[in-house]
Amino acid sequence: MASFNKVILMGNLTRDVELRHTNSGIAVTEIGLAVNEKRKDANGQWVEETTFVDITLWGRTAEICNEYLGKGSGVLIEGRLKLDQWDDKQTGQKRSKLLVTGDRMQMLPRGGGSGGGSGGGSGDGGGSFQDSNPAPPAQSFQQQPQSNQGAQQFQSEPAPSENPPSAAPPVDDDIPF
Repeated sequence: MASFNKVILMGNLTRDVELRHTNSGIAVTEIGLAVNEKRKDANGQWVEETTFVDITLWGRTAEICNEYLGKGSGVLIEGRLKLDQWDDKQTGQKRSKLLVTGDRMQMLPRGGGSGGGSGGGSGDGGGSFQDSNPAPPAQSFQQQPQSNQGAQQFQSEPAPSENPPSAAPPVDDDIPF
């Protein structure tokens, strides 16, 4: 039987990014995302619901998230669902939690009044990043002090080698972006 595991979420970070590294030196961060939905209930009244989702980012994607994003930053995440299971040390019961492992991240532009964010550098423009290395298997982590020294410049434009050779040149149609 075929299966498909893909998640696309857009929302705002619920806390500042904390970058850690595995014992083998791979960057990892766990971010919280608040996803808002506004809809009408049975009485015709507008109701806003917020869903909170935990997302794990690996490698360069985690590093870029740490460099440019902070609490309140808007982001679009593409990834896959993962079920995390463990035994509760206090009660001995089996516990589980549904998580998202992010494969691709798109930073969203800051809009009027939608919340700031402490990240800098990307200005009002958005940017996307997809890590070429998949997430490694679960490993133990060590805390890494946060540092922005030597931060590399992030470019949202793809490298020339990534453009298909048959792509037509862009047409100036006064597109507002």
